[in-house]
Amino acid sequence: MSAGELRLLADGMLGRLARWLRLLGYDTAYERDADDLHLARRARAEGRVLLTRDRELAARRGLSTLLIESEVVEEQVRQVQETIGPPPEPALSRCTICNMVLEPVAREQVAELVPPYVLRTHEQFWLCPGCGRVYWQGTHLRQIKRMVSGVSGRSADSAD
Repeated sequence: MSAGELRLLADGMLGRLARWLRLLGYDTAYERDADDLHLARRARAEGRVLLTRDRELAARRGLSTLLIESEVVEEQVRQVQETIGPPPEPALSRCTICNMVLEPVAREQVAELVPPYVLRTHEQFWLCPGCGRVYWQGTHLRQIKRMVSGVSGRSADSAD
């Protein structure tokens, strides 16, 4: 599997991990309430690596799985990166809610969708074509960069 084809599926116990992996640039589907059979079928059908804390599910034959050992999200992210490799896409390129690749948009296109202060103080915006959420590089970016830097050992500026 090449890095560009790397696709993940997080089970219901790993919602926070799924969001962080999306922020970092991993294609990460998330199933909050799915049973083991549904997760296994989806992972196989879509060629996804199933991320789970369930030892029995991780041991299923015919599935590509990664048993997540820690309950701490930073350690979970580190385990994914060390086992699977770096994200195939740049950080901040996916919607944290629905996993779609974000599309750059002009300020005028989001003028009615963001607070006036944000519109005045930011030049770059991205729109999720799936759920319509608008993204910009706000104050949360520092926290994201700290996580990227702390987990991967990369410079925080490489998250731009």
